[in-house]
Amino acid sequence: MQRTHLSLAVGVALALSGTALAQDTPQATAAGSDRPSAQTLDTITVTARRREESAQDVPVAVTAFDQDDLRELQANNVDGLQGAVPNLNIVQGRGSSNSVNVFIRGIGQPDALQTFDPGVGMYVDDVYYSRINGALFSLFDIQQVEVLRGPQGTLYGKNSTGGAIKVTTRTPGQEREGAVELTVGDHGRLEQRFYGAMPFSDTVSASLAAVNTDNDGYVRDPDTGRRFNEDDTRAARLKLAVTPSDDFSAVFSVDYTRQNNALTLGRPEAPLIQTDLALGNVVLLPAPTGEYDFRSRTSFGPDQGQELTHKGGSATLTWNGGDWTFKSITGYRRLETASFIDIDASEYELGDVFVGLNQRQVSQELQLQFDNGSNFQGVYGLYYLNEVVPSEQIAFGDDIFAFAGAPLAFRRTIADHLDTESYAAFVHTTWEFVPTWTLSTGLRYTSETKDYARTTSTFWGAPFESLDETVAFEARGSWDAWTPSISLQKAFSDELMGYVSANRGFKSGGFNGRANNAAEVANAEFDPETVWTYEAGLKFASANRRLQGGVAAFRSEYKDFQARVAGETPSDFPVINAAALTIDGVEFEGVALLGQGTRLSGQVSWLDASYDRFDDPRTDPASPFYNPSVSHAHVPFSPEWSARIALTQSFYIGDAGVLTVGADASYRDDTWLSVDNRDVLKQDAYTVYGLFGVWDSPDYRWQVRAGVRNLTDEVYKTDGQEFSNVANIQTAYYAWPRNYYASVRYNF
Repeated sequence: MQRTHLSLAVGVALALSGTALAQDTPQATAAGSDRPSAQTLDTITVTARRREESAQDVPVAVTAFDQDDLRELQANNVDGLQGAVPNLNIVQGRGSSNSVNVFIRGIGQPDALQTFDPGVGMYVDDVYYSRINGALFSLFDIQQVEVLRGPQGTLYGKNSTGGAIKVTTRTPGQEREGAVELTVGDHGRLEQRFYGAMPFSDTVSASLAAVNTDNDGYVRDPDTGRRFNEDDTRAARLKLAVTPSDDFSAVFSVDYTRQNNALTLGRPEAPLIQTDLALGNVVLLPAPTGEYDFRSRTSFGPDQGQELTHKGGSATLTWNGGDWTFKSITGYRRLETASFIDIDASEYELGDVFVGLNQRQVSQELQLQFDNGSNFQGVYGLYYLNEVVPSEQIAFGDDIFAFAGAPLAFRRTIADHLDTESYAAFVHTTWEFVPTWTLSTGLRYTSETKDYARTTSTFWGAPFESLDETVAFEARGSWDAWTPSISLQKAFSDELMGYVSANRGFKSGGFNGRANNAAEVANAEFDPETVWTYEAGLKFASANRRLQGGVAAFRSEYKDFQARVAGETPSDFPVINAAALTIDGVEFEGVALLGQGTRLSGQVSWLDASYDRFDDPRTDPASPFYNPSVSHAHVPFSPEWSARIALTQSFYIGDAGVLTVGADASYRDDTWLSVDNRDVLKQDAYTVYGLFGVWDSPDYRWQVRAGVRNLTDEVYKTDGQEFSNVANIQTAYYAWPRNYYASVRYNF
């Protein structure tokens, strides 16, 4: 029966996704992977409910990836998950080489500014990362990545209305192991990776992982040959595991990442317009025609790039006492950025900005877990986060205004400071009240306080110095919420489980970090947003454990969406709780072993996201602010259909080792890249293909890999910047063109 269901889904839906609910039995280690020889599939263990469970038994829509999966995805950074998870949009974000733009099931963070909180929580070793800056993780020592879809309002961090992405790094054990890898490719790609782990005694072991990635970028200036959109990253992580007894263990981790990149440039998709106070509007740069050729220009100099230093540490202490386990998770993060961002992506000073952050956060989580070894488990916890984000910003706008053809000098400086304290208490229990029937309930109380101060000053050139002004304000706000969850699941057999669930998510209010005038200051505070998601799902496997899959259907009721929109003047960027949404969807994912060494996997998802209302006077014909070019007919980053299918085949060549080849295709439907639905910031449906081959030596010591991504050289947009009230800026960012690589790895 399960085989029939899976075959039907493959035939109808572009099928199955790379590495969804199940993985092969062995975990990849530094000494190699046994995946090619696997004859059955074992369900991967996940920690979606903060304890280890089989993914097939968890009433949560979760997709998990191990090291082998990530290599087959050809994913170097976390945005390599794009296409592999149902209803996930994850790309490099908003003109920054160190930021990630992530939406799950239509919920994310619509503005890159640090005064907005993420809609999708990012976690590394259970430590919450508060900013999308610094969250474009390099995947260089990963044990597992889990993507949880839907609000995680009971068990997770500060704000996880859309879902959560959990990255678990490798922890050293009692085995001595290591690996070195060298990768070269086009666009000047050169990467070195190292991992080494060794025990010092029966109770102490340590590991060191390091990565150095370089490429020259794929966008260039047509006149100077200067290159952009590069990657120059150095990162390292040191972990120490201490297990002095069977009852106590501790894992300590410190990490450091340094980036020094050139600008990230897109293409201006609409005409760039200067406001001449004497002549009216003047077109500085007409709208482009034809397909993007990956050529862009900038007004910034060669020494004005994008720098990041991201470092921190964590300590996880675990005490076991029979049925009870106590866990303490302590985290500290420090993020410093100094980034020039050319929002208009042209040689003109229109949307040119400098953004410098100096973020610090401390978090502490205490968990008390109970397991009676039979029919009842519980997690009880307390959570605290303190985050401080001082910021410095400069906007350069010498070409925004002119007088009779002469440009008018213009600068805006901004200094702000955000201090957030978040407290939470939570409980989650699972009770098998009769055989095969399990009830899970959870409740979390969150209280959050934000103190915000902002000062912005404008500086005009002669003869308009009298227009100079300074606008400043300080504000304090507190919000709290109860976020319950409940699920009921039924094990119909060892191979089939079904569930229904309801979960509430909450994201606290805040203050408009773009408030530039008195009217915006008076309305700077925006309210929290909330979402209820109702879900029903099935998870199934064949009796011979060669087929596994799952399907989930859901409805989300999303209220008070925090929207940043473009105002009527170049200094007007209101943030409003504009909308209520209904989001319906169906997701399927699965994996199959077909014959000897053949693996088929994939996902297909359908999403119907629509606004029940959007309170924006620009869309009201009776309003004096009516703008016919503004539309809210589509929810951004919410394609109706997305799918991926992947096939790998291993050939056993005796004493010569194992040769594996793989191919995949990812499809994404029409996607709108801005809240205001600007036509030029829409990406039409497209399909991207990948291809790779791997040779493993018989003892799995040596591995040689080669691959190509974006095989057909598809040109497509991944993100957008919409500041149409400033010189008509509507900029799109594009994915990598076709690129290839080869790598050599030695395991020891």
